[in-house]
Amino acid sequence: MFRVALHEPEIAPNTGNLMRLTVNTGCELHLIEPIGFSLDEAKVRRAGLDYREYANVRTHSGWEAFLETIGDARIIAFSQRASLVYTNVAYQSADVLLFGKESTGLPEAVLRHSAVAERVRIPIGPQGRSLNLANAAAIGVYEAWRQLGFAMAGEYS
Repeated sequence: MFRVALHEPEIAPNTGNLMRLTVNTGCELHLIEPIGFSLDEAKVRRAGLDYREYANVRTHSGWEAFLETIGDARIIAFSQRASLVYTNVAYQSADVLLFGKESTGLPEAVLRHSAVAERVRIPIGPQGRSLNLANAAAIGVYEAWRQLGFAMAGEYS
């Protein structure tokens, strides 16, 4: 199933919420350091409820270490600076859905890296600037999963 990757996440509750999301959708969660909090923080535990023990979470010492781990997997980078809308991609089950940190998103060097196959955006209204990281990841994961016919959905109920 998909891998959700957070590049330098800063807010513990978002990561806790994404632990819940990834358990419920059969995804892996990859955290690319530096991370702005400890995974043992109460805020992560509270947001993740009792899902932390079931979540498949991997941490990586940086961008290059992450790339070594995922090999030649296709990376779909989510950014408000992209022109392609996230629904206009044909997702594959081994894709990595990459999201940036809450305060600044993905750095330009990551967005333009040769390992990134697609850069996509989630449309927002004219008064908005960004979505919450956990919400954006949920939108991306559920669209990708929908395209695959919610494969494996019954295995988690």
